Amino acid sequence: MSASKAVNFPIERTQHSRLSETDFSNLEFGTVNSDHMFVVDYKKGEWVDPKIIPFQNISVSPACSSLHYGQTVFEGMKAFRAPNGDLLVFRPEKHLERMNNSNRRLCIPEIPAEYFYDAIDALVKLDQDWIPNQEGCSLYLRPFIFANDPFIGVKPSSAYKFMIFTCPVAGYYKGTVKVIIESDFVRASPGGIGAAKTGGNYAASLLPAKLAADKGYQQILWTDSKEHKYFEESGTMNLMFVINDVLITPSLDGSILPGITRDTILTIAKDWGVKVEERRVSVEEVITAFNNGTLQDAFGTGTAATITQIAEIHHNGKDMVLPPVAGRTLSNKLNQTIVDLKNGIGEDKYNWVHRIKK
Repeated sequence: MSASKAVNFPIERTQHSRLSETDFSNLEFGTVNSDHMFVVDYKKGEWVDPKIIPFQNISVSPACSSLHYGQTVFEGMKAFRAPNGDLLVFRPEKHLERMNNSNRRLCIPEIPAEYFYDAIDALVKLDQDWIPNQEGCSLYLRPFIFANDPFIGVKPSSAYKFMIFTCPVAGYYKGTVKVIIESDFVRASPGGIGAAKTGGNYAASLLPAKLAADKGYQQILWTDSKEHKYFEESGTMNLMFVINDVLITPSLDGSILPGITRDTILTIAKDWGVKVEERRVSVEEVITAFNNGTLQDAFGTGTAATITQIAEIHHNGKDMVLPPVAGRTLSNKLNQTIVDLKNGIGEDKYNWVHRIKK
């Protein structure tokens, strides 16, 4: 992680930890919060009053502009404990880069590196006992920023609140998923905010996802907004296919979120000598590959799930059943390699793992 100007901020420790009340053997994603959170305000062009305090509710005006106009951005990261006890965070620089890219698109001030990095380090150290020991579990970090002007009117806010809280989590998905190709609704359009990690993109996905779930599908394969001919994402994940031993993923065109796990996978695969193609991927191409037996794998990628393999793809009344997971050599190897990296196992040749100083 690149050097940044260190900042000092007060830490108020909780007097009533909920750690002993938490059942770490039955974690569900996002339902349990750790003991502390980081808060800093942006007012009159300056970041003021940074602090770590006990996790608690916050008070906002009913006129808080983000509640009405959606000027908000968030990130999702994970912390792990290495076998030697070191505290690890995976690729924090890429998360800050993406968050500030999203902030610029939403007309939100960029977050200084020192607040982002120092807050994460301090928060993870303080709540390190919340990092689960169970296999496949981690401490999820949720940095987010929202407009905080008590003003009804469509304009960039002059006040913002940046916060980070954490949650002990198990995996986001349990096993494979069945998906349906979406040909009516769209996730994003060219020139829109598809490449930003902002709440509105997720809110717009809720109805299509519910309709898919009502039909028995856990995720949607989003297609382009113009013709519904080309794949974009898989639910809340980036999307990848293996066709005839080639790893193929939709290219970033402004309507697709630039995933950190996506970048991680492409970098590792290229290093292994796997042929990788970033380009438009048509629905017709994937159906043809399934029919002629060259569709070897399909999976979603993201921080919450790492790799989620797709068991079935539904399109126009037909289910395409993909090969058994046990035989999907590339995605299985990629997943294990990334999981090992995140947990401090093996060589970190890319310098992706940030070790928090003790």
